[in-house]
Amino acid sequence: MAPRDKVVEFPPPRAAVAPAPSFRLLLRPLPFFVLLFACLTALHASLLRLPYFWDEAGYYVPAARDLLRGEWIPQFSNAHPPLVMAWLAAWWKVLSFTPLVTRTAMLVIAAFTLVGVYRLAKVAIGGRETTQREVALASVVCTALFPVFFAQSSLAQVDLAAAGFTLWALSFYLEDRLAIAVSLFAFAAVTKETAILAPLALLAWEIVQRAFGGPGMNAVRLFPIRPLQRTLALLLPLVPLAAWYAYHYHRTGYVFGNPEYVRYNIAGTLHPARIAAAALTRLWHLLGYMNMFVLTIAAAMAMRLPPQREVSRGNGRGAVERARIPLRIQMVFYAVIAAYVVALSVIGGAALARYLLPVYPLVIVLCVATLRRRLPWWKAFVGVVSLAFVIALVVNPPYRFAPEDNLDYATYVRLHQAAEKVLETNYGGRTVLTAWPASDELAEPFLGYVQRPARVLAVDDFTAGQMLLARQEAGRYDVVFAFSTKYEPRLLLQLPFWERLQERYFGYHRDLPPEAIAQLLGGRLVYVKRDGGQWVAIIAIEHAEEARLSR
Repeated sequence: MAPRDKVVEFPPPRAAVAPAPSFRLLLRPLPFFVLLFACLTALHASLLRLPYFWDEAGYYVPAARDLLRGEWIPQFSNAHPPLVMAWLAAWWKVLSFTPLVTRTAMLVIAAFTLVGVYRLAKVAIGGRETTQREVALASVVCTALFPVFFAQSSLAQVDLAAAGFTLWALSFYLEDRLAIAVSLFAFAAVTKETAILAPLALLAWEIVQRAFGGPGMNAVRLFPIRPLQRTLALLLPLVPLAAWYAYHYHRTGYVFGNPEYVRYNIAGTLHPARIAAAALTRLWHLLGYMNMFVLTIAAAMAMRLPPQREVSRGNGRGAVERARIPLRIQMVFYAVIAAYVVALSVIGGAALARYLLPVYPLVIVLCVATLRRRLPWWKAFVGVVSLAFVIALVVNPPYRFAPEDNLDYATYVRLHQAAEKVLETNYGGRTVLTAWPASDELAEPFLGYVQRPARVLAVDDFTAGQMLLARQEAGRYDVVFAFSTKYEPRLLLQLPFWERLQERYFGYHRDLPPEAIAQLLGGRLVYVKRDGGQWVAIIAIEHAEEARLSR
């Protein structure tokens, strides 16, 4: 036990082994990375040529394309840092500007992230090499198959890359390799601005330790204390992020993006009821969403069981309890998880599950380590969890969710591909009334849906209110491309209070069915296709049909 007046360094002393050089630490997992990339590519083979989906089409791909053409600030800037867009532009420059190249580039990031999960799990669990490897491999499998991670693995968005850098940084932080950790946190911050939450959470946690980690706590090494200058080094990742915002302000006159973007993501999110609803949503996303409850409930129930014992060779003590993640490391995980849940309940207009990608693996590692420590048949249960994730990946749940959180996004893309091909073939040159993101899909051929740009008149959605406004503009469009903008499950528990919160603070709305849209706009339904709760429809407006026939 350490003397009561002695400051315990972080982490606790290890055996005197010379640390490996930094470059070796980064290159050592290269074969594992190649294996993971090959597996991911095989699993995503049918998805790699799909046109761009939703926010890919609406922001990230156009922004990367602007960068490819030499513009570091996109024409419509949300002030997101440019690292992922620069990564994509580099791939396009060397190879070609195609969805296949884009999605392959993103799978490289996904494999990098999974190696980070493996490394973090090994560092966290400690103990024997066999224990580390078992927990790490199980955590990688569960993370890779978790529907939100799997779906995002090939989508051109920034959250997965931010997760990768954050997980790698945390693994080095736990080894007290602070220079590498801070550098990787800086890369995470210039991947997505919210990644700065992780080092700031660690900074806050270390300040709490200095304030409350008295000598008695130091004696049990629950709250180890760093030298102050090393604690303050966790502020350094702010520097490149601040430099990016300064450059963005210099070029655009805005720090955090255009005023509408700031209003939606910050100014419009600060109502107490909205924050409470967002916090509940974040906790659901983290602990129950997409069958995550199978893992978290199992881990919670396993905590009621005594630790399993196993023979530890070479220590002369016979059977010992299976290793667990030390409490000091658990507290680091909890600090980062709490920072994300709290911060993303206050800011961010859309409560999307992908924003939590940096902390999903932390929950998975904690739960897998608990299962291994307390269940004799833990490997079988990891198999059950993996199966539950695969089911959630391919079968839509009985609650509302974003299509980008499982393979429903591929259904959306294929439905739009088919309908927009019909539009281009039969209504080329006509003005199309539709909503975003189809308005971009039809107007921008580089997104992969059409060969030639169409004239588009955009509405917000396909609610009754918007369609009544569209009816007043009947002479301005010839055909309507309507589609489901929200997934509506067939079996859904209705909670009126929650529905009102979603409508008021999170933009929830109910689209009219295609038959009602056609009747309201005085059109003829010429094409309808439904699949898995989604639909697309083409409605020919009667005045345009009559004008065509009269010619």
